[in-house]
Amino acid sequence: MKVVKFGGSSVANAEQISKIIEIVTADADRRIVVVSAPGKRCKDDVKVTDLLIALADTVIADLDFEAALMAVVGRYAEIQRDLDLPVAVIETIEADLRGRIESRSANALQFMDAMKAAGEDCNARVIAEAFTNAGSPAIYVNPGEAGMLLSDEFGNAEVLAESYEKLASLQEAKEIVIFPGFFGVTKGGDIATFPRGGSDITGAILAAAVKADVYENFTDVDSVCSMDPRVIDNPPAIDCMTYREMRELSYAGFGVFHDEAIIPAVHAEIPICIKNTNNPSASGTMVVPKREPEHGSVVGISSAPGFSSIYIDKYMMNREIGFGRRLLQILEDEKISFEHTPSGIDNMSIILASANLSAAKEEKVISRIKAELKPDAVTVEHDLSLIMVVGEGMHYTPGMAAKATKAMADAGVNLEMINQGASEISMMFAVKDADREKTLRALGKAFFRI
Repeated sequence: MKVVKFGGSSVANAEQISKIIEIVTADADRRIVVVSAPGKRCKDDVKVTDLLIALADTVIADLDFEAALMAVVGRYAEIQRDLDLPVAVIETIEADLRGRIESRSANALQFMDAMKAAGEDCNARVIAEAFTNAGSPAIYVNPGEAGMLLSDEFGNAEVLAESYEKLASLQEAKEIVIFPGFFGVTKGGDIATFPRGGSDITGAILAAAVKADVYENFTDVDSVCSMDPRVIDNPPAIDCMTYREMRELSYAGFGVFHDEAIIPAVHAEIPICIKNTNNPSASGTMVVPKREPEHGSVVGISSAPGFSSIYIDKYMMNREIGFGRRLLQILEDEKISFEHTPSGIDNMSIILASANLSAAKEEKVISRIKAELKPDAVTVEHDLSLIMVVGEGMHYTPGMAAKATKAMADAGVNLEMINQGASEISMMFAVKDADREKTLRALGKAFFRI
């Protein structure tokens, strides 16, 4: 059995949905299909999820929401007309959206989740109807009724362990299962969503639950590239990588696959195949538990802007028991997660996403650090980019960091920070945002000769 997930660009309009019907019906093992909300039909288009967020914001502001509502309904109506589906499909969708608004929760975050989830939910209903209309019986399955139980962290929910046993029954369905991605329900019955991009997570959870042979993730590229093709021209394609490599790369900017979606597949040891909806015959990229890499090789280099660092300097820090714990406790109290913590004998840095460090939070955190830890100096630096150089072949290979830093030095890039993971399959470099693309080009030339 294969679980298959199609992203927003793959379900953006009737033409794309017709492609996925052909792809699924061409392989009898493709029995469970996870779908996203309709994405952009062209470069300047708006994703349905963004239309739903705008609708929810309008409702929360107690403004007239009819135009915003009909903008969403209109997207589905276009798909319905082009696929020659019954008008009743759109009537059901409009009624569903109005019902979500009328039963609006007093909790704004929960209401926003309920509205965002409508994108995937409504599209799954349309696509199930399209499969059946094309002669391939399919059923829409509601995540809540199927047992997709999530924590009540609205907008950032996690699956509960008991979901897997409940969702395993999906493998018994006779028809093709069309399952909306991105959301589930809490134990209290409220709709909750994964982080954005969470349809990848849904697919991985279902693959683990039904013990699928492979989880196929269809997007709009033939395979994962070793570097961002928007920055580097014609980067090499990656034929095969490990879970660890994909997670490291996804974490730092690889947008093809959601980094959290790796976890259920890792635990179940299910290979993932990333393929192209528009070119399904391409072999794609396999993500597997283990592979035999070439010694000294790098599989990919990724980057992500928008980070900040808090630098703390204190003489004899290494003798002060509990210093690191108390520093991290301040961040925990302020509900701020961190990315890396490079340290020296008398200093320590905290790398975190700038979005998590508002001006008010920054002022409070720095004030607490000064009052509670009494450092000799504390500074904050913004506008940093993280660069990840990743590859199983880097393990136990001398000179990998030297090769990277020399390339950056030759390109005139000032290295703000370096951190190597304990696994030795990744190196993290921090540079100023303004130097990000220059750094990528230098590293691409050094490791891939491009």
